[in-house]
Amino acid sequence: MEGSGALTIVVRGEREIVMTRSFNAPRQLVFDAFTKPELLKRWFGRMGNWSLAVCEIDLRVGGSYRYVLRSPVGPDMGLSGIYRDIVVPERIVATERFDESWYPGGAVGTIVLAEQGGSTLLSHTMLYDSREARDAVMKSPMEHGVSAGYNQLDQVLASLISGGLR
Repeated sequence: MEGSGALTIVVRGEREIVMTRSFNAPRQLVFDAFTKPELLKRWFGRMGNWSLAVCEIDLRVGGSYRYVLRSPVGPDMGLSGIYRDIVVPERIVATERFDESWYPGGAVGTIVLAEQGGSTLLSHTMLYDSREARDAVMKSPMEHGVSAGYNQLDQVLASLISGGLR
């Protein structure tokens, strides 16, 4: 399995960040990796010694999610949100709010998955409450964190495909 695409991040309008990346995996498998706790724990927030200590998902419109990222050397980082729209396996729309936010307000994230020839193009748009919030996120190490997470996701997807576990 050849490596997947590089992460692209662009700002759009006054309040949006759009992140795109391709994965050499079927769309349903990528969708599952975002919505099944046992898969999400294998890649989300897995930088250095961080782990996803809490991963609760009630995958339905109006349902919620709760994640707590844990580092052995610092405080936990919790975030949660409400699912606004779900179209299996092509779209997830959910709010996002950190327990101790490092940017003002919250955001709404929209993940769109498009499959073409066995690969999946992921487009993740974050709409922030303000331009100030969007700009704070762009100045943070977010790009490094998202890229590292998606690299980890790529490895998880490859192991699932090579192991025949779809």
